[in-house]
Amino acid sequence: MTQSPLKTGPLAETWFARHGWQPFAFQRDVWQAVQNGESGLLHATTGSGKTYAVWLGALDRFASVGAGLPEKKPQAPVKPSDKPAPLSVLWITPMRALAADTARALQAPLDDLGIAWSVGLRTGDTGSAERARQSRRLPSALITTPESLTLLLTRADARQAFGSLRMLVVDEWHELLGNKRGVQLQLALARLRRWIPELIVWGLSATLGNQPHALDVLLHPGQGRLIQGRIDKALKVDTLLPPSLERFPWAGHLGLRMLPQVVEEIESAATSLVFTNTRSQSELWYQAILDARPDWAGLIALHHGSLARDVRDWVELGLKQGALKAVVCTSSLDLGVDFLPVERVLQIGSPKGVARLMQRAGRSGHAPGRTSRVTLVPTHSLEVIEAAAAQVAVAERRIEARSAPQRPLDVLVQHLVSMALGGGFRPEELFVEVRQAWSYRQLDDDQWQWALAFVRHGGHSLTAYPDYQRVEPDESGLWKVPSKRVALRHRMSIGTIVSDASLTVKFWARGGTGRSLGSVEEGFIARLRPGDNFLFAGRLLELVRVENMTVYVNRASGRKAAVPRWNGGRMPLSSELADAVVEQLGAAARGRFDSQEMRLVQPLLQVQMNWSALPSETTLLAEVLKSREGWHLFLYPFAGRHVHLGLASLLAWRMGQRQPLTFSIAVNDYGLELLSATEVDWLQGLTPALFDTGNLLHDVLASLNAGELARRRFREIARIAGLVFSGYPGAQKSARQLQASSGLFFDVFRQYDPANLLLTQAEEEVLRQELDVERLEQTLTRLQQRRLDVHQVKRTTPLAFPLMVERFRESLTSEKLADRIRRMVAELDKAAGPGGYQPERNAAIAVEKETGPKRKPRVRKDGTPRPRR
Repeated sequence: MTQSPLKTGPLAETWFARHGWQPFAFQRDVWQAVQNGESGLLHATTGSGKTYAVWLGALDRFASVGAGLPEKKPQAPVKPSDKPAPLSVLWITPMRALAADTARALQAPLDDLGIAWSVGLRTGDTGSAERARQSRRLPSALITTPESLTLLLTRADARQAFGSLRMLVVDEWHELLGNKRGVQLQLALARLRRWIPELIVWGLSATLGNQPHALDVLLHPGQGRLIQGRIDKALKVDTLLPPSLERFPWAGHLGLRMLPQVVEEIESAATSLVFTNTRSQSELWYQAILDARPDWAGLIALHHGSLARDVRDWVELGLKQGALKAVVCTSSLDLGVDFLPVERVLQIGSPKGVARLMQRAGRSGHAPGRTSRVTLVPTHSLEVIEAAAAQVAVAERRIEARSAPQRPLDVLVQHLVSMALGGGFRPEELFVEVRQAWSYRQLDDDQWQWALAFVRHGGHSLTAYPDYQRVEPDESGLWKVPSKRVALRHRMSIGTIVSDASLTVKFWARGGTGRSLGSVEEGFIARLRPGDNFLFAGRLLELVRVENMTVYVNRASGRKAAVPRWNGGRMPLSSELADAVVEQLGAAARGRFDSQEMRLVQPLLQVQMNWSALPSETTLLAEVLKSREGWHLFLYPFAGRHVHLGLASLLAWRMGQRQPLTFSIAVNDYGLELLSATEVDWLQGLTPALFDTGNLLHDVLASLNAGELARRRFREIARIAGLVFSGYPGAQKSARQLQASSGLFFDVFRQYDPANLLLTQAEEEVLRQELDVERLEQTLTRLQQRRLDVHQVKRTTPLAFPLMVERFRESLTSEKLADRIRRMVAELDKAAGPGGYQPERNAAIAVEKETGPKRKPRVRKDGTPRPRR
């Protein structure tokens, strides 16, 4: 682009002209809206310039550089003696990893234009010295997270500290919209708006399917502008296809036989990101790539949220400088970070959602006018169909909708204590303020009074315990926290992110502490003993000892190793992508194989059609099988893992009302299996009544151990609401201790305070989040409109095979599972005829990498077994 002549005028136009850029229409629209004092939501393509649309608008309205800018040379840099402007802009980011990159982006115009503003960070990674400086004076622009913002609001002088604030920006709003972190931000915004009625608020997003709802949640319904940043930015989605495919696929071998092709793709680009869906998978792929190309040592890296901050910082800097050939990563690099050198993005396995795929694709070509490209790497045959479906869904922009939670009372309780710390509150005023937050717009007086009573004396059942008398009104009616101990514990517990207790991983060093590598969940380490090996941070490590919430390790030289597993690894298939998959299958059933992906998977689909049928947009496929194990039902609603779990339990319970039956259940994203050792006449039993939505809530609760599910969910609620304390630094409580403590509260409330609203919330969250009852009801309604296509099959079909493997995985060791899979595949391939893919000989190794090695028996020198301790 040619250099445009520098001109005087608005800062935004001037800075763009200085770089030879022409603003997009949406950027000018945002600049003008901010000048007019308007709030809104900017939805634009990743890498199109959303940050500068809002930031330069803020500078234009609030910054001052004197009387105009020079025509021919940049203004002199700001001198250290220049006193920066007071806090004017708050920039909320959902991830700490984005904060440093955002700070660099915001600083650039300030340096170029000589604006006397300072930019600061306030996250969980901010050091104590910087926090102390910010306590004395906040920077002109503060980049922070929802948790750190709430922590700032607990300052006694919070109102004075935020007195000069003029604008608030929420980056990557789609990442916060649908969870409790977004609710926490809504409440903080409500407080800031009451203090500063003229506050300008903007949200930024690239992947939202329900933008009007997102705008209403951020602002008030009917307020603010929705600006669409429509620019011509090419997004290319393709698939890395294997030469042949197995006709009987199963999830679990992680697609490592695609390794040579992945290495070849990495070789062809200057810098690549290799995305995996789980941290465990990223550890395996990093090690596999390094084993395949040892000469890339130091040129490839690993990045996920459990690694130490200095490791993540090193990787991010290497990406920005173009010093790394490839980085194997998880969602830790999904958002917003600007890595211009990245040319290629590879996605290992299914992305599970259209928005996630588009977000990851945007990490490449992260600049206006550059093509973003993502290559899908299927890990089994059915994911080839998902890849074909994903390309169509992306082209048609079928982006998933996200909805804000309704009235989570645990977040409200935490907020009440926070506001009592932040100068205190008067209940009648705070009630009006809280109802300005979208998620609490329908909060009624009874719920409000319950929340007040809960923070004042613990509610009906905890009145006798001083620890739960957290907030008290003073003589003037101002509610405050009187106890310094309660105040300290509360500030340490602010936030809604709850996970298993994590242990720090450090190298063992005699006479001192070694370098930290990151953290693993306690549940994983609890299964290991000293001397066992595991993969972490791209290294093979040997466990030395566990002490004071720290895992001490040495480098290991063996090959066999377990791989840490973190919670949240199994993401369900989104409705939009699932519908696209069913459309591909429906087209195949009609003889259409339009893409190279579908032509490659045609042999599998042909076997499925020969032995049974394919699902379609108008049919619900059911397969009935009698085997040595019993009577099987395979059903394929294509509604995602969570819905299928609820649906399988519901169908099993309703069938059990007709005759005494016990079922084994297996689910995946495509379907479900019900297996009974007792004879079941599925051909007669599959009636419309099984899929009826009447009494759905009652039947779902009856079909599951809902009480136990609610007990587990209550642990998170109890932590957020302040009932249980995770512990002080270096002395955190274990997951087992937290579960025991929260379980005790759960039992006490159920027995002595059954009307406790936190119990009700636990049940509601189980239904809404773990079982996705709303989507289950929608699925049942849709299934009622489809023709039930029942087939009595003689053997396991290609669609049924992965469901059987899911069930086997629960009861078999890795070696036995591998043996059984090999036998089954050989038998099925023989029955299907020529043309099948021959499984690798190292299938047992592949299974072991997924499930972890089976421990070798301990023996004495004479060969006799040594008993385990």
